[in-house]
Amino acid sequence: LSGTEAALRGHHEALREGLAELCARREELSGRIRAEEAERGRLQARIAALTRRLSDTSESLAGLRSTRAHIDRTIAEMDTASGQVL
Repeated sequence: LSGTEAALRGHHEALREGLAELCARREELSGRIRAEEAERGRLQARIAALTRRLSDTSESLAGLRSTRAHIDRTIAEMDTASGQVL
């Protein structure tokens, strides 16, 4: 019985060591998960900011192009009018 008892104790100790290793690995993974989630949050915030900036820039660009088109039409009309005067 003492040999069986020693064997059981050895198996029990091996199981405890294995469990301790799994717990340590789990903690390591939990830390990595928290870090990745934080990075994802930062990236999502940056994407949202860039999306707003892109929208603002697109709106500004549309306004600038509209103004330029108006000036182009004015120039063309003035060219046509000055040709008719001469």
